[in-house]
Amino acid sequence: MSTRTHRAEIGVIGGSGFYELLTGAEHIEVTTPYGEPSHALAVGDVGGRRVAFLPRHGADHRFPPHRINYRANLWALRSLGVRRILAPCAVGSLRPELGPGSLVVPDQIVDRTSGRIQTYYDTGAVHVPFADPYCQEGRTAVLKSASSLGAEAHDGGTMVVVEGPRFSSRAESQWYAAAGWSLINMTGHPEAVLARELALCYTAVALVTDHDAGVQQGESVDQETVFRVFRANIDRLRDVIVGAARLLPEDRTCPCATALEGLSLPFELP
Repeated sequence: MSTRTHRAEIGVIGGSGFYELLTGAEHIEVTTPYGEPSHALAVGDVGGRRVAFLPRHGADHRFPPHRINYRANLWALRSLGVRRILAPCAVGSLRPELGPGSLVVPDQIVDRTSGRIQTYYDTGAVHVPFADPYCQEGRTAVLKSASSLGAEAHDGGTMVVVEGPRFSSRAESQWYAAAGWSLINMTGHPEAVLARELALCYTAVALVTDHDAGVQQGESVDQETVFRVFRANIDRLRDVIVGAARLLPEDRTCPCATALEGLSLPFELP
């Protein structure tokens, strides 16, 4: 199906529970030079804005974090016209004060993955700035949306992304916490850096589902708890995302939009 007739300005990458965001959604198959995205993209209206939704792990959660085709996912969204991405995700907390159910809008990221393809630029000298990984305009919209709903969101924090799919050992968790990092996740990288390489605005919206192993004495992490807490908070997180989509400025004045200026790219962007 042609992407020209199914345009969107905002992308949401999240769990399957976010399908309910969209009104009158159409499902669009998009082929990319990097293979197939996790699933067909659903395009519809959210608060008067055209939004494309992509389930990060596939609609049936078939792809574990280290097997997601991140390059295809981001390329597919851009090919539909998306220039801003809101990325809700489940995270563990490395801070006692950030308990399950907390919303956090991180401002920094640390990569502790291994073996993932994390660039589009396999030829040429293309060095993209990444000092501030997340879009400030997007972060502001999410924080304002949360505040208007009475859903307090913590402003800032560093999210460390690990390879997975296993959870951390207690020693690893304590190491990350001692480094001063706030959150731990398995999907935020290379998603954020690939968005920057396509000059997309990318904003992570983190929902804490647990205290990572070693943060609180005697606690550990299991999959059932993570899924249960995420389900219990999905409506609140979805409302924040809807509000943020409405608040995002139509014109991009952030550095994300000009991230590729002056660089010689080895291919033409979609």
